[in-house]
Amino acid sequence: MAKESMIAREVKRARLTQKYAAKRAQLKADGDYIGLSRLPRNSNPNRMHNRCKITGRPRGYMRQFGISRITFREMASFGLIPGIKKASW
Repeated sequence: MAKESMIAREVKRARLTQKYAAKRAQLKADGDYIGLSRLPRNSNPNRMHNRCKITGRPRGYMRQFGISRITFREMASFGLIPGIKKASW
């Protein structure tokens, strides 16, 4: 399980990204890179991390399912993901 502070940091980054999205797009269209550098760093969408929706784990993230590889294996072995069969793992 991820620390609550790490998850809260990601939520804050998501809020900042949405807040400054229009302004960032306008500055990019104008080519004003000095104005872009004055925006908060965490408002850049590149600083966002994908996290597992269940455990909050940042590594081994599978975009198609929105969960980490470990959670995927656990759910697949219990038959909770339709269309996935446990082979020999």
